Amino acid sequence: MKNIFVILAIALFASCQGGTAKKTQAKIDSAIVSNASTPENAVTCYQYIKNRDTATLTVKTAGNEVSGSLGYNLYEKDKNSGTFSGHVKGDTLIADYTFHSEGKISVREIALLKQGDQFIEGFGDVEEIKGNIKFKDISKLKFDNSIVFSKIDCK
Repeated sequence: MKNIFVILAIALFASCQGGTAKKTQAKIDSAIVSNASTPENAVTCYQYIKNRDTATLTVKTAGNEVSGSLGYNLYEKDKNSGTFSGHVKGDTLIADYTFHSEGKISVREIALLKQGDQFIEGFGDVEEIKGNIKFKDISKLKFDNSIVFSKIDCK
């Protein structure tokens, strides 16, 4: 409700200022866009299902910082699940994923490209750095739609 009053006050001010109407309209547009973005500490859930493969993703957003949980249950592969934390750079989520698989804890970097209500997992050449698996060059990742997480209602 406060946002509506702010927008109306800016619009009223602009109508009195003739020459600054375009600048004021840009401020109004900016206010509308920023107020429509994902709220602080928002949690969204996603799921991937293809044949016998499934994966779940829960993302908590706080500004450019992200965290959440991720789990894979791929047919005839070891199941793994864990948590991640990282940041958003443009339309891509980059994070360290700490997971349990085969009785041990591992860490690998993940990259998820946001497109609409979906996240597409990125793949590329990796290397081990201090016991963690990292991408060699994030700019060369391939987002080939092999694992696409679609938004679902959180349970």
